[in-house]
Amino acid sequence: MSQQAGYSPNFKRPADIMRKRWRRSRSDAGALSSPSGQESTGSPGQSGSSAACVRPFSPGPLFSNQSHSGGGTKRRNPFSSIENTYSPKKKIHIFNDDVKSAAADDHQEEDVSTKRECRGVSSFSAILTEAERQEHRDVPSKKCLTVSEDVSLFEEEEEDVKSPLLKSPQAIAPASIAPPVCTEYPADWSLKTRLLFTSPLTLSWAEQPKAQEEALGLSQHCRAQFTTLPHTLQDPRSCSELRCAFQQCLVYWQHPSLPWLSLFPRINAERRFTGKSTPWAQNASLQQSLMSEWSVSLSSLYSLLKARQCPYFYLCSYQFTVLFRAAGLGGSSPITALISPTTRGLREAMKAEGIEFSLPLVEDRRKSKDPQNLDGQDGKSEGCSELKEGVECQEDEEGGEDGYNDDEDSSFSWLKEMGIQDKIKKPDSISIQLRKESHTVSLDHKPESVVCVEGSHTFTLINFLINCKSVVAAAGSQAGLPPTLLAPIAFRGATMHTLKARSVNVKCQVGSTFQNISSLEITGPILPSSLHTITNLLRPSQKGNFSATLYTHAPTAVMNACTKQQCTPCSVDLSGCGLHPASLQQLQRPSSLGKTALTHVNLNNYSYTWKN
Repeated sequence: MSQQAGYSPNFKRPADIMRKRWRRSRSDAGALSSPSGQESTGSPGQSGSSAACVRPFSPGPLFSNQSHSGGGTKRRNPFSSIENTYSPKKKIHIFNDDVKSAAADDHQEEDVSTKRECRGVSSFSAILTEAERQEHRDVPSKKCLTVSEDVSLFEEEEEDVKSPLLKSPQAIAPASIAPPVCTEYPADWSLKTRLLFTSPLTLSWAEQPKAQEEALGLSQHCRAQFTTLPHTLQDPRSCSELRCAFQQCLVYWQHPSLPWLSLFPRINAERRFTGKSTPWAQNASLQQSLMSEWSVSLSSLYSLLKARQCPYFYLCSYQFTVLFRAAGLGGSSPITALISPTTRGLREAMKAEGIEFSLPLVEDRRKSKDPQNLDGQDGKSEGCSELKEGVECQEDEEGGEDGYNDDEDSSFSWLKEMGIQDKIKKPDSISIQLRKESHTVSLDHKPESVVCVEGSHTFTLINFLINCKSVVAAAGSQAGLPPTLLAPIAFRGATMHTLKARSVNVKCQVGSTFQNISSLEITGPILPSSLHTITNLLRPSQKGNFSATLYTHAPTAVMNACTKQQCTPCSVDLSGCGLHPASLQQLQRPSSLGKTALTHVNLNNYSYTWKN
């Protein structure tokens, strides 16, 4: 018999076509059998009229539902719909009439007879039985895939198609990836002298309040009443509650109060006092009256602090600043007082009064150098032993090569052995003492000189400050003027003051275009609670987008140093201290800023970022 053009006697069909034909032949085996059960005896080269007649090497199935004149039957080209790319939607199941040759394809010899007989229904059933046996055989040493292995691979491919496809990174919307939201910035216990807020939305609502709005704001401050604002404000200028709350958070209390003098800051402020009227400078009785009133105000503040009616207050002298905090604030369980900067003379005077104190920054540096001896000291000891440890730490850092030993006489013993001890002038005792104290003095006026006093020793510190003459300048433009007391709540002898706010609209160049930017400037002694309440008001009014530049009073930047005795937040009830609950919650946590202070705070899409 003649062969079909284009086909070889040992032609092997692709594996995927074999799998498709084998599976379809199994499912449709019954449909291909003849109803009469008669076998075809026609020659292999002829196409019989029976539907069961199998044409050898047929590239496609018989269309048994169609009859054509001339005895020929139309067959489908199996390669007409097959593409180079795999697509499960374009799978075509093709009848396989020659299953025996496909199942035994791996075992057939190279010499294949070109003549094949047409097989009937009985031979076709026998071929199917042989193929099923071949499917369950386990032949691990085969190099080629068997029919059963082909089917298993084919079914795995169908399962993979049904599995969900992963989206590409470009297909994921940016809004679906939500960045982490930080709704709070760390507590900052330093005093600020100026705040500058900028926002793309207008900030003009913050200035020029109505008389009724200002009066209501002052009344709410005195009564410690707070207004809850919505998450977003559409028109801040028409929101009277917002303007009243803004006036409320600008209020602070001060003593003494002299209208013609600005009593904050006091350190390095001689130029601002020059040329001003100071009638008390040469009047001793007037100085005594000022100090008497100041002592009463300081005692009143400490009593309020101890009763948890005042959260904190500041004492600002011409040499140092003291921060008193109530128990439970700053993560500390007792009342704490931080003094910065200090000098050796002030520390020696406190030591003479029996005030125990510690140097937190020096202690932290000592622990970082000697981590194995963390529990050797409790951070507070009699006679200012903590200061001695800090001095030793300073000596180790600077080398200590110029220091003398305790036994100075033994250091000159080698001169006696040479017989020239009388020709060499030995340093006197004063020089030796100054040399020993050089490292102690080196801490003066530095951030590391911050002193922490805790517990009952804070009461001793109050008496020390009232009776200490060094807290008042004896000469200069600030001579005879008591230190400034600042607090967020009213106290005896205090005067109510408000911070100054000013709004300006400017144009800022962004790329090649100019954008309208609104700015809000706030000046004055800005307390920690005032900073927090102002930023809380700007969140809804500016729809969660603004930036702030903070100007810190340098001597108070180290007020964020951690204290020793920590407590859990909300362990001390401070609900009656007069602060906003959100501000109180922030100030109760320990500050994470160390000896630094915040310089920038940005709010973008209601999420905070900051720099220190």
